Amino acid sequence: MHDTSDELEAKGWQDFANCLGVDPDLFFPERGASTREAKEVCKGCVVRADCLEYALVNGEKFGIWGGLSERERRRIRRQRALVRRSTLDAEASILGA
Repeated sequence: MHDTSDELEAKGWQDFANCLGVDPDLFFPERGASTREAKEVCKGCVVRADCLEYALVNGEKFGIWGGLSERERRRIRRQRALVRRSTLDAEASILGA
């Protein structure tokens, strides 16, 4: 099976990640365990924003992605949903006026 150019482009950022070659278990700590080490790996990573966006768009619910925990990403998703809802409401009121 061959990857399409879109799939290759989407995966490309991972080749530049600080976590490349790091034990993946570090980024999926047991509940209640520290996330500090994983977040340290993410600090200064040139593709941190790409990693975070990937996790947000794909609904990654577990682990550290882009330096953020599940709880931190959930907060961002809620904020984005509120902004979308507000934008849609504003557009609807303009179109309905």
